[in-house]
Amino acid sequence: MAGSHALTTWTRDDCARFLRRPTVADDKYSRGVLGMRTGSTAYPGAAVLGVEAAWRTGLGMVRYLGPEHPRTLVLQRRPETVTADGRVQAWVIGSGTDAAARGESETQALRELLSGTVPVVVDAGALDLAPAATAPRILTPHDREHARLRQALGLPSASGDRVADARQTAEATGAVVLLKGAETLVVAPDGWAGVVDAGTPWLATAGTGDVLAGVIGALVAGWAAGGQQVDAAPLAPLAATAAWLHGRAARLAASAAGVAPASGAAASGDGPITALDVAEALPRAVAEALPR
Repeated sequence: MAGSHALTTWTRDDCARFLRRPTVADDKYSRGVLGMRTGSTAYPGAAVLGVEAAWRTGLGMVRYLGPEHPRTLVLQRRPETVTADGRVQAWVIGSGTDAAARGESETQALRELLSGTVPVVVDAGALDLAPAATAPRILTPHDREHARLRQALGLPSASGDRVADARQTAEATGAVVLLKGAETLVVAPDGWAGVVDAGTPWLATAGTGDVLAGVIGALVAGWAAGGQQVDAAPLAPLAATAAWLHGRAARLAASAAGVAPASGAAASGDGPITALDVAEALPRAVAEALPR
């Protein structure tokens, strides 16, 4: 198994190589179009959070093709979202869905995406379809989802070495694995591995994974729209960049929630945040990381 690569700590300077400031020559299509099949009747908020995060990361268009109720909520929050099918440069699937409740028609639609050539961010309720997929993919499990995925792949139980286990999963699937946690790991099928500090313990709250999926999708769509090659080589650093932006946005949001002294000076300390707070802080995080 490929595994000789050192563990890379991903930084702001690394992110700058995978972010692009738009120019006067750009239009909404050249900045990237992301398709999203996320959310469900049980978890409609996941669709709203992922779409919000994608827009705030900076891309030209989001196409949301999920169920009716989440679609209504998405349009209430982000009316610029397009709900008609059409060409996209990347997909996000699975956030806020449950494989056990997924209908056959939706399963078939997801399998078609996963057997195509457009890169796919595979989250939550779509991870069960990852083992048989062939499209360029970024898988985004947390530890419990990773354990289930490894079982489906016929791999041994977790060894306790998250890097080694993620490398094994990436090699077995041919996909980039982003393993969420206090330290997020990003591993490519060739064994390259990066680590990203999650930013703040306040990030451990419902919905932040949906935000992360939207950030990843936006970056991948933007990269592909620029005519860049999209395979496991750029997908791994793009995923690491998304994780860094996600963590930085969380720190910014938590800092903004800190206590302001009576004198009116800058806030001190930090405070609790929600997933939507993280999404709303993304533009500043992106602005900090953009190449100068």
